[in-house]
Amino acid sequence: MSMNGKSFIGVDIGGTKTAVVLSGALPQVMWRQEFPTLPADGPQAAIQQILALIEKALTANNLTSSDIESIGVSCGGPLDPAAGVIQAPPNLSTWVDVPIARILSGRFGVVAHLENDANAGAVAEHRFGAGVGTSSMVFLKMGTGLGAGIVLHGRLYRGASECAGEIGHVRLTKRGPVGYGKAGSVEGWASGAGMAQTAVAAVESARRRGIETTLDAMLQDQGRLTAQDVAAAASNGDAVARRVIRQTGKRLGQGLAILVDVLNPERIVVGGLAMRLGEAILAPARAVLRDEALEPSMRVCEVVPAALGETIGDLAALCVATGL
Repeated sequence: MSMNGKSFIGVDIGGTKTAVVLSGALPQVMWRQEFPTLPADGPQAAIQQILALIEKALTANNLTSSDIESIGVSCGGPLDPAAGVIQAPPNLSTWVDVPIARILSGRFGVVAHLENDANAGAVAEHRFGAGVGTSSMVFLKMGTGLGAGIVLHGRLYRGASECAGEIGHVRLTKRGPVGYGKAGSVEGWASGAGMAQTAVAAVESARRRGIETTLDAMLQDQGRLTAQDVAAAASNGDAVARRVIRQTGKRLGQGLAILVDVLNPERIVVGGLAMRLGEAILAPARAVLRDEALEPSMRVCEVVPAALGETIGDLAALCVATGL
């Protein structure tokens, strides 16, 4: 709860779903509801649902807008946090220069903040999750893409142009899966979309060599593969799927080594795929990290899965509401 006893509203906008949450005192959530974002339909319908759900949250808790301290919006970049504008993120390509903070503050008469979801997730994990007690940590949002939020000396580090943490854009190899529009990037190799690209290449290689894999049938049936397909096949013992996960983990480890050498953090917290795949992806990542990072830096850095689970988006948006 804020100093004056008011509550916070959080809005977590993703390419698949958007959630609206209400909290009287973080990390407790008093009220929550979500809806499909449907980015192909454009931003207007989703924004109207956000406004309606905030009204619903207030009514359900016998509150008015005067009882709200502030509103926080967590969303994938690119965006302009200072101006409160969403600038067509890859998973919300129809949301072109949407002044979401102005829309919300205009409707409810309270300040509204906007923050990159990786930065917001880093603050949430630092305050309430796997980063508690650390002074320096990095949060990796390992979802469809790969973003990072950096906490240094207990404070979020944004960089000179608000672009700090884009480890996904770093190139690891001349060729390879594409992420950030760059072949062989960390995001290309170590993200959900990257894992899917690696899996398609692995299926085609297996097919040429006469090796059976259940991923082949999935690819022929769906015309595409997802990280979820790979995880499901691996859990059923598929050797090709397990190799894809190990390879993704090793490339993740190369990215971690860069972060460890440059930032010397106490802890790296990995969300998304690492929460779902656990040691299957983190063990090979740690092995590469031990081989590649400077030993004094590697020795003091833990690599752990995110602790907030599926609630991280809600708490990230609420942390944004507090002004971080």
